[in-house]
Amino acid sequence: MSEFDFDLFVIGAGSGGVRASRVAASHGAKVAVAEEHRIGGTCVIRGCVPKKLLVYGSHFAEELQDAERYGWSLGTPKFDWPTLRDTVLRDVERIEAAYTATLDTNKVEHFHERATIAGPNTVRLASGREITARYILVAVGAWPVVPDFEGSEHCITSNEVFHLPELPRRVVIQGAGYIALEFAGIFNALGCQVTVVNRSDAILRSYDEALRDRLLQITMTRGIEYKFNCPITKVDKQADGTLLVTAGKHDPIPADIVLLATGRRPKTDGLGLENAGIAPGDKGEIPVDEFSKTSCDSIYAVGDVTDRVQLTPIAIREGHAVADSLFGGNPRTIAYDCIPSAVFSQPPLAAVGLTEREARNAYGNNIRIYSSDFRPMKNVFAGRNERGLYKLVVDAGTDRVLGVHMIGPDSPEILQAAAIAVRAGLTKADFDATVALHPSMAEELVLMR
Repeated sequence: MSEFDFDLFVIGAGSGGVRASRVAASHGAKVAVAEEHRIGGTCVIRGCVPKKLLVYGSHFAEELQDAERYGWSLGTPKFDWPTLRDTVLRDVERIEAAYTATLDTNKVEHFHERATIAGPNTVRLASGREITARYILVAVGAWPVVPDFEGSEHCITSNEVFHLPELPRRVVIQGAGYIALEFAGIFNALGCQVTVVNRSDAILRSYDEALRDRLLQITMTRGIEYKFNCPITKVDKQADGTLLVTAGKHDPIPADIVLLATGRRPKTDGLGLENAGIAPGDKGEIPVDEFSKTSCDSIYAVGDVTDRVQLTPIAIREGHAVADSLFGGNPRTIAYDCIPSAVFSQPPLAAVGLTEREARNAYGNNIRIYSSDFRPMKNVFAGRNERGLYKLVVDAGTDRVLGVHMIGPDSPEILQAAAIAVRAGLTKADFDATVALHPSMAEELVLMR
């Protein structure tokens, strides 16, 4: 008989935790997972999946406007928020059921309650039961940060936005990262008056400056209002239930909802890390080595809780690598360079590799920049003036493509293939030698001279 109840106990059934559980079980390990909310975690339940579905739903506003130019007579379009909201939530339930079925199929026992660390090899369930495990994997993710100001209790975060009873007329969003700008695009497309307020003077700081400037220009033209260098200091709830938002020195902004999108913090409060001698970092993150092992040899951590890269595909790879390392006889790490990313703003942008600024810092002036500033064919026919922008950052010494940056329709779909090229170390000459796929926007990637 084993001296432990389980070979692996996973705290958190998000993308990283579920992958680690499934793979470890496939290697023959006896596995259990505990989830205090819903199986699927942030991405499936209250993050990228339902948010992308809202993006799809909001796109129809533009498509219906353009339809007449393409010969369609549709009458007066009418939008119903509860229909979209409820359809999205039903799909979330479908995916949650699929994740649960994956655990069941692989004979992973799951506990629908909170679990904390009681010792190097012990977890304590909310019910009081203690369970032992040879290894413990922490995959509890992160949680939205709520700034401290008067009236913050009247605001919502990305956790609650999917459950709004009705579509608000006026939306104030604090933050200028990907969550803020994606929801700004959704609400703007659905006809809401959107104001984005930010404590700094820039949006999407990690992206190439040319893309950020283009997105700002287009979204302002679409009607989104920005107020920079003015974080919210107060939110007053009025007698009729509406809100009055004080931000910087501007006049108070009337709103129906205030969405706080000011970052996410590793969800380690009360997790019991001290019971295993693990000291969290300054942001609450769990420090780990390249194999995702903490300072306690029997405890590992993956995903957003480590604050390495807060992306679902990274959590999945980290979880898979831990399972292979511990139970598959294949100790391995994952690479964190050349990670593609996208913002599903309207229009969307996507990138992989070095920005121009990062390349100049690393290579000095020994880089070449190629760009294509064009008006997508669909926009031309629809009478829209919005322009796409593609950009290649190239090492002048080796001709290797260091980065690809794109803004325009379908940029994330196109970027995925381009990311393979950057990861493989292909050169600008390789791009030039590739025949263009015409007519398409993607062909601009191989036509820059």
